[in-house]
Amino acid sequence: MKKLIFSLALLVSAFSQAQNNTCYWQQHVDYDMNVDMNVENYRYTGTQELVYTNNSPDTLHKVYYHMFFNAFQPGSEMDRRLQDIKDPDGRMVNNKGDRQNPDYESRIAKLKEDEIGYLRATSLTQDGKKVETEEEETILIVHLAEPILPGKSTTFKMEFEGQVPVQIRRSGRNNADGVALSMTQWYPKLAEYDFEGWHADPYIAREFHGVWGDFDVTINIDKDYIIGGTGVLQNPEEIGYGYEEKGTKVKHKGKKLAWNFKAEKVHDFAWAADPDFIHDKLETESGVMLHFLYKDDPKVTEAWKKIQPETAKLLAFFNKHIGPYPWPQYSVIQGGDGGMEYAMCTLITGGEDYNSLLGTTAHEFAHSWFQQLLATNESEHPWMDEGFTTYISGLAQKTIKGTSGNPFAGSYRGYNYIATSGAEQPQTTHGDRYDINTA
Repeated sequence: MKKLIFSLALLVSAFSQAQNNTCYWQQHVDYDMNVDMNVENYRYTGTQELVYTNNSPDTLHKVYYHMFFNAFQPGSEMDRRLQDIKDPDGRMVNNKGDRQNPDYESRIAKLKEDEIGYLRATSLTQDGKKVETEEEETILIVHLAEPILPGKSTTFKMEFEGQVPVQIRRSGRNNADGVALSMTQWYPKLAEYDFEGWHADPYIAREFHGVWGDFDVTINIDKDYIIGGTGVLQNPEEIGYGYEEKGTKVKHKGKKLAWNFKAEKVHDFAWAADPDFIHDKLETESGVMLHFLYKDDPKVTEAWKKIQPETAKLLAFFNKHIGPYPWPQYSVIQGGDGGMEYAMCTLITGGEDYNSLLGTTAHEFAHSWFQQLLATNESEHPWMDEGFTTYISGLAQKTIKGTSGNPFAGSYRGYNYIATSGAEQPQTTHGDRYDINTA
């Protein structure tokens, strides 16, 4: 009876919430991008046609773009945070002292001109009319030529140029595993606008919040490079490298290949490329195609081969216990600096330790539901996606490995350490405003 009363209470509450949210809306954006990458100097140019639909009840007079790569420059907000915070991310600093008496030096502060990252809009129009812009480090402020009325759409056309930074955090070139290009947060990305207003947060290496949309992206790169990332490759018979049907003969013409990816109903687009990638694929029982791209390195190939059927088991577990994975493919790609989730893919480093690779893959794959599908505001509520992801991925690993014991023991120990150290901060703290990284 108590269970029945509780269930009825939940039902009434849910119905009440639904009645109060009849005016729910979300913005929509369609990206069409064509990018040309120079693998010699790590610079690229691109064009972007962006159709933005204002589903809000508000008239918009400005829009904002994230220009993430500008964070990787000496003196940036990200650089200054590294120098001010007590416990900077170890991947982003050099310790000139020792463990007991650390003396941290920001790696960003030491970047040379040809090592920094940048992203610049060289031209921008709205429905054919030139617009005025202001640049504030990682944010581009756009003063519209015409306001965007509720329910209306507008088209922005941009030409842009960028330089891929030395890999310091998430994205970049030549990471610790030797992956040439980890291309995340690499393009001019329109900021989210919701019931709270604009979320034009500066990039200081924390979290993200994006606009739902569809992506059509063409990447022109030297023909020796192999790409994995967001979306479904549209021209596999021209590209090859394991994307084509078995038995298909692929002949590459010219110096570059044009990789065309399409992704629907996502809020980001990421990719990685390397001339030494091995590409394996595995079709699962649910029909989702799994792709694995990793370096041809005997130190890691065994673990990357072993992880493939286990990833299919992870998918089956998540489908059963959360809900069906809604996209046609998912790629596990060696790149970045640890593990980070993106739309329809993840970038993961390492592979010498199989258990570590499995744990990271489980966690990042689970983010496909608790972030990529639910699309919570990671910046404002980082606990939402991380909490649910840690929980379900822990259960998944326990099931797949067939182990006993509490899969959350490590999480409990970590929390107890924070709580007793005096470093704990309110869970509602904005992701950019924690005083220390440990919290």
